[in-house]
Amino acid sequence: MRLLKKSILYTVIIIVLGILITLGLEAFIKQDTSSRIYTEIRNVPNAKTAIVLGASVYSSGKLSPILKDRVDSTIDLFNNGKVDQILISGDHGSDDYNEVDAIANYLIDHGIPQTSLLLDHAGFNTYDSMYRASKVFQIEDAVVITQDFHLPRAMFIAKHLGLDYYGYQAKERAFRIETKIMKREKLANYKALFEVIFKTKPSLSRKKV
Repeated sequence: MRLLKKSILYTVIIIVLGILITLGLEAFIKQDTSSRIYTEIRNVPNAKTAIVLGASVYSSGKLSPILKDRVDSTIDLFNNGKVDQILISGDHGSDDYNEVDAIANYLIDHGIPQTSLLLDHAGFNTYDSMYRASKVFQIEDAVVITQDFHLPRAMFIAKHLGLDYYGYQAKERAFRIETKIMKREKLANYKALFEVIFKTKPSLSRKKV
């Protein structure tokens, strides 16, 4: 009985420590990136490029609500003269799934010139998108667009890759954050920390995180 009580106690302690470390890492990442994140378009610094991060698209090519909010916010930046071009970074890991072209088609349909678009078909996850924006597309200054739950991690990765990027919080017009997304994001912070410490290189076989 005494051994059982000790096992339960140790298990509880480990769970509590895990929760505290997870929340602490989340708070650290937010604090570390808060000065480079903007919520009002008038305050966003001008940059050469907007980087819109991909998310799910439907089989019809229609953008999911979460992605539509990101892309609509990117259009706002472009139309307000904050950026000159748009880098679309998303998942095109198979012939029947293509976030990048779906976003590009939406942008063109909403008046963005095709000549202002750059397409990254290997932005399989947030780290890959930031790394490739710098190393492959040679983007020196940029505004990264995604939702509030995701933006601190994206900016944390960019900052610790030595990139002079800012973040613009996508307006949540069609999308509402789900609990499972928030849980997934907290765990993804550990992966981001590992990636920036070890400066890992993108792999075409990676899954989106």
